[in-house]
Amino acid sequence: MIEAMDIPVIELAHPMPGFPADERFALVRLDDTGVLHGFRSLDSDDLQFVVVPPAPFYPDYAPEIADEVADELGISSDSADDVLVLLVVRAGATLADTTVNLRAPLVVNPATRRASQVILDDVALPLAAPLVA
Repeated sequence: MIEAMDIPVIELAHPMPGFPADERFALVRLDDTGVLHGFRSLDSDDLQFVVVPPAPFYPDYAPEIADEVADELGISSDSADDVLVLLVVRAGATLADTTVNLRAPLVVNPATRRASQVILDDVALPLAAPLVA
């Protein structure tokens, strides 16, 4: 059985690229450790992205979120520490082939239940970074 986290319904400020009809998602736990999650569309029955928090894999990852994105999501300087950042996983044939997108994280404000996949300006951040080294 899939457990919903504390954020039952998350509304996207803008649809994710390639999925214009999907604006409502639920974050569901996929493992007992609480690291692996599904970002499941509530608008399409068969759409789910696997996501992970960056800290276990990239502890120094600290994306800079533009002020306009923070405003759209209702993030203030007082609530910035409460923001949830998630990396979208692309499953490979093996764990060694599995990658995460460091260039376009999901940024979630749990207080407003608003989120956005943010495409960062930092071209040094890869679209397909190894999940494990």
